[in-house]
Amino acid sequence: MRYIGSNDREIAMRLARYGLALGLAALAALPMPAAAAFPSQPIRLIVPFPPGGTTDIVMRAFADIASKRLAVAIVIENRPGAAGTLGPASLLNAKPDGYTLSQMPMSVFRQPFLAKVNYHPRTDFSYVIQLTGYAFGVVVRGDARWADWAGFLADSKARPGKVSYATPGIGSTLHVTMEQVALQQGISWLHVPYKGLSETTNALLAGEVDSVADSTGWAPYVRTGQFRLLVTWGAARIKQFPAVPTLAELGYGIVSNSPYGIAGPKGLDPAVVKRLHDAFKDALFDPAFKTVMQRYDQEPAYLDSADYTASVERTLVEQKALLTRLGLAPPQPQ
Repeated sequence: MRYIGSNDREIAMRLARYGLALGLAALAALPMPAAAAFPSQPIRLIVPFPPGGTTDIVMRAFADIASKRLAVAIVIENRPGAAGTLGPASLLNAKPDGYTLSQMPMSVFRQPFLAKVNYHPRTDFSYVIQLTGYAFGVVVRGDARWADWAGFLADSKARPGKVSYATPGIGSTLHVTMEQVALQQGISWLHVPYKGLSETTNALLAGEVDSVADSTGWAPYVRTGQFRLLVTWGAARIKQFPAVPTLAELGYGIVSNSPYGIAGPKGLDPAVVKRLHDAFKDALFDPAFKTVMQRYDQEPAYLDSADYTASVERTLVEQKALLTRLGLAPPQPQ
């Protein structure tokens, strides 16, 4: 029988520690399982507008299709306010794990030039994918005095500050585009901001405002004659209202469709971004989602993660220049 001495025990302990170190090193060299296993729980997708509007309906359809690609539920959370920027701003408090995302309206890139905000579009978000844009137009009540856009403008010029228009909020694309027209035509309109399409629709039905500038959620009311569509803002006429002209063809040089996408908090794992992007791209071009977009006269405006991020830089420059020209941006501190 051989007795183990102190030297033997020390050697054995050293070998054991060496083996443990080798094992830990081998584990560290393995791929991280978090991204590979993503997603393993429901994803929260913030829609920064009220339920029932165009954005909400389209994003719910998109989430339903995308959830099948990701094999987890995508739960819509409506968080309206601040012209659509309240929801995206809440990403600052979310973990960068891919389980909290937000629809990103154009106002996110405009609001920093209009008011003090707690985020910066360049540094505080991880951009996943750009999806589509809106079909916008201006409607009045069916019994209104204005038969067409020319008559609406003429009356607005004749009565400065008297003719009102409603939008989903100050700094929204609807607000900014109407002010572009006003600047061109020497018009002073009365802008009345609301939180979303349902509120602007009810305001027009009740006669609280003279007109509404918004996306095609007003289409059913136009078809029934309750509203009259005066003009649209896309590059081409809206298919379901082919008799209504666009701002571009009337000579204003304006095409306004406010493209939007999806982003998460800053610091998302690139592998998680890719997993989300690939599933969302599939959903964007799914025939079932195309049917929903066509219902609201929307077309894909796809950009991948890198191109979407690059477009943010261009958008910030463009929006700052536009808002300064319109006199909406306050002077920047020296």
